This record gives sequence, structure tokens and C-alpha cells, in this order.
Amino acid sequence: MTIAERVRTFAFTATMPAGLRDFALTAHITSSVGWVGAVMAYLALVAGATTSKEPQTVRAAWIAMELIGWSALVPLAIASFVTGLIQSLGTPWGLFRHYWVIFKLLLTVFATVILLEHMPTVSHFAAMEALEDSARIGGLSGERLHAGGGLVVLLITTILSVYKPRGVTPYGWRRQQTDRARAMRRAEATSRPV
Repeated sequence: MTIAERVRTFAFTATMPAGLRDFALTAHITSSVGWVGAVMAYLALVAGATTSKEPQTVRAAWIAMELIGWSALVPLAIASFVTGLIQSLGTPWGLFRHYWVIFKLLLTVFATVILLEHMPTVSHFAAMEALEDSARIGGLSGERLHAGGGLVVLLITTILSVYKPRGVTPYGWRRQQTDRARAMRRAEATSRPV
């Protein structure tokens, strides 16, 4: 077997040792739950700023939203994506075998890309608030939309992870058939009298 075939075989059929699998799962759950928590904190800041009549509160909220965004949201989004890839490639679920895994991956990529594209805007508003005395409430409605939409996407990925809806991709179906045929051949080989 060539090195390329071994890599392909590992990437689509290998399972991690139990200890490593548990560590990877813990890292994935922690980063994903942390991402949801950071979005909730971000939403709390947006809600506080939009209901406040104090310019200092609005300024502080923009600065804190930038801090949460770059220090928590972005790292946790990337960690959730990377650990999710590791989980899918190192477990029997696979990356392309089940529709729910593909949908979860696409939603995670979508949310991460939107977050990365939006954070410079937050940084811009935070920098303006740090330099000026007037508070900008106008941009906060967009923040409600971004953070609220992000929370919905993250809750959908959580639901997919818990319920794991049925549905095997054509690739997954072929892999199941191949795995069953291999298992049958192994069982026949071990049951033959010598």
C-alpha cells in the first residue's frame, strides 16, 4: 500500500484510540460551548448598550464587544472548527458519511467566516468610541442581528450534534457496504477450519 493510500485510508476509516478520542471530544465540546457562552456575553453587552441612555455605557460596550470578539469569539470559533474536523476524521462518523456532519461543518464554516468578516467593523466602532465623547447607538442594531443570528446557527449545530439525524450520504452508504463486506470476509476467514 502506498503512502497516499494509507493516508486516505486513515483519513476516512481510522478511529482514534479511546484516550485521544475522549480528549478530542472534550476539546470540541469545550470550545463549542465556550463559543455559545461568548456569544451570549456579547449579546448581553449589545442589550445593555441599546437600552442605556448613558454614553459611557455605550462606549464601554463597544470596547468590551471588541475585546470579547477578538479574545473569545474568534479563537473559540476556530478551535471549534478544528476540533470538529479532528472528531469527524478520527471517529466512525467520518467527515462525508452523514448529512448532519456535513451540515454542521458548513454551518460552522459559515458562522466563522461571517464572524471574521464582521470583527473589523466592531474594531472600527470601538476605536471611534475610544477617541470621541459621543456614543454611537446606530451600529448596535446590526450587532443584535449578527450576534442573534450567530447564536441561532450555534444552537442548530448543537441540536445536530445531540440528535444526529439519520441520513447517510452516497459516499457513506458505499463505505458502509465496503466495511460490511470486509467484516464478512474477516469472519469467514477466522471461522474456516485449518
